[in-house]
Amino acid sequence: MKFTILGASGFIGENLVSYLEERNQECYIPKRDQVFYPDENLGHVIYCIGLTADFRTRHRDTVDAHVCKLLEVLNTTSFDSFLYLSSTRVYNHSKTSNEDTELKVNPNQLDDLYNISKLMGESICLSNQNEKIRVVRLSNVVGNDFRSDNFLFSLIREAINKNKITLQQPLNIYRDYININDVLEMLYNISTKGKDRIYNLASGKNVSNKKIIEEIARVTGCKLELTPKSKGLVFPEISIKNIENEFSFKPNHIINQLQELIINYKNRAS
Repeated sequence: MKFTILGASGFIGENLVSYLEERNQECYIPKRDQVFYPDENLGHVIYCIGLTADFRTRHRDTVDAHVCKLLEVLNTTSFDSFLYLSSTRVYNHSKTSNEDTELKVNPNQLDDLYNISKLMGESICLSNQNEKIRVVRLSNVVGNDFRSDNFLFSLIREAINKNKITLQQPLNIYRDYININDVLEMLYNISTKGKDRIYNLASGKNVSNKKIIEEIARVTGCKLELTPKSKGLVFPEISIKNIENEFSFKPNHIINQLQELIINYKNRAS
């Protein structure tokens, strides 16, 4: 089968290319300024283009990545299937997290720019009558992404490099984390044989900052410097019933992966 990976320079896209090539799948990796033509079939397209931590300062780039480039590709190409990677952040203002949950955004809040742009991308995909155009809402993806400035890897780097963790967030913030290997397998399965048009892809279990730093401290022996903070935040626990039922999905748990991540980081740094 042929796969086209858009956004292959990012963490998910890069790992996805490796995953597919290891399974002898044909991978097409277009350049950033690639011009597409409708007579070229792109096979199974997985749209990994997106911004994360820097969306607050790169407004135009965020909308371009999540919306404008998406429109260009959908309007000028043919494909066997198309999978748009969205985010479970869209549930931040909701009490439930099923794929059909009614979602809320507030344009007066800067942080909602990300959600609004992702939901616009989702709407573009789902309003198309082609049932092979699908959406996956991803939670926080964890793997050997040591270039990342995300919360988890900042803790691991600090624990190893400084032998301490100075926590700048409340202990009682709860998030969902999912292993990159689980993500790769499910993206492949959804692209090639998904029955629905939208899926949550998460572990389905939230874990607190407290539990994460305690495990990092146990493995590394680092010291903890905890700064008193305001009340925490519990994000909705993500429902993964659809993907469990359709694909017998059984995700790994972040706490069970931390020791391996720490060892891999040490080996890389040495």
